[in-house]
Amino acid sequence: MRTFEWKQQPNLNFLAHIYLSFDDQPVAIGNFIADHIRGKQYRKFPEDVQKGILLHRAIDTYTDAHPITRTSTRRLHDNYHHYSPVIVDIYYDHFLARRWERYSQKPLEDYVEDFYTLLQEEFHQLPSGVQRMVPYMVSDNWLLSYASLEGIARVLEGMNRRTALKSNMHMAINDLVEHYDAFEAEFHEFFDELIRFSKHKLASLS
Repeated sequence: MRTFEWKQQPNLNFLAHIYLSFDDQPVAIGNFIADHIRGKQYRKFPEDVQKGILLHRAIDTYTDAHPITRTSTRRLHDNYHHYSPVIVDIYYDHFLARRWERYSQKPLEDYVEDFYTLLQEEFHQLPSGVQRMVPYMVSDNWLLSYASLEGIARVLEGMNRRTALKSNMHMAINDLVEHYDAFEAEFHEFFDELIRFSKHKLASLS
């Protein structure tokens, strides 16, 4: 079984999921690890971490079905086909990081450092795959790197390697630059709605 070289392959929209935990640390852990938890395995975690896992799943479902994200995805579909939603996730994390002051009073640098500290404190309950990933995430400061086009280009290059170079995702940085204003407008409109949805969902889980 082949293992991924995580240093070369940053993952997707971590920053949005962390932010949408609304400063609830156990929920943030669950939201962060959710992609590594299958089916009902989430039930082995503490209750508040379970909420984060379930919130993450609800956010993904809401995002995939939303007409605004589908508009963003259609702009990419001819070139990237079923990889287009993955690329849009990456774009949207870029805009969240780039316009962070619109959504948080805490500077992004401080916010991500606090989250990295939380990961170290809760390292024991992270799935093994996440434990292998975290040192690379922290040393290369993935979350902060999302704010720059250079950082997003590295993410897309890493994702292209994960698809055995079949996706051409490394080329999607050009689409981002070409349609930057349109993607950014779609992100902000969508994210305002996603914030409201996520707050309501988290309250219902409580």
